[in-house]
Amino acid sequence: MPVATPTRPMARTRSKAAPAATLTLSSKNYSSWSLRGWLLARFAGLTFDEVMVPPDDEEARKELLLLAPSIRVPCLRHDGMTVWNTLAIAETLNEAFPKAGLWPADRIARAHARAVCGEMNSGFANLRAALPMNLKGHFPGHKVWTGAKPDIERIVEIWSDCLARYGGPFLFGRKRSAADAIFAPVATRLHTYDVPLPPACAAYRDTILAMPEMQAWIREAKQEPEEIELLDMDF
Repeated sequence: MPVATPTRPMARTRSKAAPAATLTLSSKNYSSWSLRGWLLARFAGLTFDEVMVPPDDEEARKELLLLAPSIRVPCLRHDGMTVWNTLAIAETLNEAFPKAGLWPADRIARAHARAVCGEMNSGFANLRAALPMNLKGHFPGHKVWTGAKPDIERIVEIWSDCLARYGGPFLFGRKRSAADAIFAPVATRLHTYDVPLPPACAAYRDTILAMPEMQAWIREAKQEPEEIELLDMDF
């Protein structure tokens, strides 16, 4: 008498899990804040969906206001939280992904990193106005107006000090950190407008631009529609 073969249950097709986070961004060509938040999320290893908000669309701006009490991007939604300031995003991601090392492990270096990131986050208004982020452009010989020169000098001072103190190739040593994400748009600006730099700072600028994440961002920025106009404000 033949032995009955047990019926195997049908294999279930697993649906691909949706990312647990979204990151609201505006123009990849012009938005320095979007780039900072995106790099922070990538450095942390967070899986996320991008929600693109056209920076020249008034209705999209109103929609963005529903995501956060600020019109500024990026806006991170993750694990029930909504966070819209780049430093707040950095701290939130550091708590969620402590092994990613967004901040230096050393207490003194960590304090230093937070200080220079805070300075970048809240200052350098003349630099932003004189050298707006534009990844499609390249303007050798661009005349930098006088008000922006102290900001550029301060950037050179910060970079030179960090690179000398921690040995490079990133600002706080061999591993990239939140500081490199925060200063990445500055590297693009200095390249776009061909701003002369000391050798160590020029090498750091090139290190940032060569990161795979930066290369991916730049490729997508260059595919944006030409009709997107340069913003009067730095979003």
